[in-house]
Amino acid sequence: VTITMTATATIVHGQRIVIDGGGKVTLSGGGRIRILAMDTCGHCWEQAGPQLVVQNMRFVAGYSGAHQTSTSANYGGGAIFEQGGQLKVVNSEFVDNRCYKYGPDLGGGAIRAYGMDMKTPVYITSDTFRGNKCSNGGALSGLYANFVVINSLLTGNASIGWGQNPTQPGTRGGGSGGGIYTDGDSYNLVIDGTLLHDNSAREGGGGIFCVVDNDHGTLTIKYSTLHHNPSGQFEDAPGIFDSRNGHDVQPVVIHSTIN
Repeated sequence: VTITMTATATIVHGQRIVIDGGGKVTLSGGGRIRILAMDTCGHCWEQAGPQLVVQNMRFVAGYSGAHQTSTSANYGGGAIFEQGGQLKVVNSEFVDNRCYKYGPDLGGGAIRAYGMDMKTPVYITSDTFRGNKCSNGGALSGLYANFVVINSLLTGNASIGWGQNPTQPGTRGGGSGGGIYTDGDSYNLVIDGTLLHDNSAREGGGGIFCVVDNDHGTLTIKYSTLHHNPSGQFEDAPGIFDSRNGHDVQPVVIHSTIN
C-alpha cells in the first residue's frame, strides 16, 4: 500500500518507538510534505531518548521546503527529520526525497539527524538511497551526530546548493556531500560494507563530506566501494572531502575500493 501524506507524521512523546512497514508500506510526501519528524521536547540537544526505529518500508517524494535561518534548526530531512535522541533505520528504501536547494548547512534529502545522543550512533543498516537531493547531503545529513552506515546502497543522490559553508560571497551556500554530509565536534562517521556510486556534489565530496571541527573524530571506510562520485570543486580523495580541525586529511580506509 502507498499512503500519501497530507501532513507530516510527528512523534511528540515516547521512550522507544518502532515503525515497521512489514515490507508492504510506502509513505509518500507527494513532492510537497516532509514525511516523518521527531523532536519530542522542543529544541532538545544530545539527550539519550527517545529511541526511534524505522524498518521494512519505503519513503518516496518527501519534501522539506524550510529555509536555513539563524533562529530555527528545523530544516532539511525531506523524508525523516530527527533532533535529539537515537535513530536506527533498517531495511528501508528512500527514493526521490528532497529538501530546499540552498543553505550552507541545510542538508539531508532523505534523512537529517541533528544534535543526537553522542553515545549512540545513528545506524543506517541495509538501506537504499536513490535519487535524493538537497543543498547538502543528498541522502544523509548529520550535525553533531555519529553515523554508522552498514550494508547499504547510495546511488544517484546529489547536493545541489552552491557556495559552500560558510557561504561564499554572492552565493546562497551549500553544494557538498552528494551522498553523505556530516559536520560538528567529536563525532565519527563509519562506512561499512556499503556501495556509493554516481552521487554528485557541486562543491566538495561527491560521495562523502565529513568535517570534524576539532581533533576528536574520524571518517572510516571499510569493506566498501566508492565509484564515480564526482566533486565539482574540491576533494581529498576520489569523491571524498575529509577535514579535521581545519586541516584536510585522508580517511581511514580498510579493504575498500575508492575511485
